[in-house]
Amino acid sequence: MRQLVFATNNSHKLEEIRRILGESFAVMSLADINCHDDIPENEPTLEGNAIAKARWVKEHYGYDCFADDTGLEVDALDGAPGVHSARYAPGEGHDSAANMKLLLKNMEDKSDRKARFRTVIALTEGDRIKTFEGVCEGAITTSPAGNGGFGYDPVFVPEGDDRTFAQLSADEKNAVSHRGRATVKLINYLRNV
Repeated sequence: MRQLVFATNNSHKLEEIRRILGESFAVMSLADINCHDDIPENEPTLEGNAIAKARWVKEHYGYDCFADDTGLEVDALDGAPGVHSARYAPGEGHDSAANMKLLLKNMEDKSDRKARFRTVIALTEGDRIKTFEGVCEGAITTSPAGNGGFGYDPVFVPEGDDRTFAQLSADEKNAVSHRGRATVKLINYLRNV
């Protein structure tokens, strides 16, 4: 079984990735390798942040690693919150409720509700880096719905459904989500290396 580090401290993301990858890979978290560093995410793009995080783990801990960065891009807000999705609302840390509240406030007078989630995964293998992108088109609701998922899931309805990500089961979400799509590309690559 191949071991890989997933450069995250987000237990929701870790659980989602482990579920998608299944039994073929042993996915370790940053805590599993005793990495408690505050890994910088200062790049202006999702791809840049994913690469920076994967490189950090490889350079400081020696493990082949994959890292992701995800953004919610809303057409009516010129692509915001985008790369700043996790820190959209003012204040410290990642406050999902505050981020959602600010997003809905900024969307109050907007008729165009189109949005997409984008995930970029960067994988380090020795000194090589490969990236994989997943996109899920959809729309922003006018109010939150559902108790599942995390982040903006209660206000995002994927194209082809009338339920938010937070109303879908984990398996339903993984089948259509941005992270699920990027992870499938990662898995296909790993299985064919």
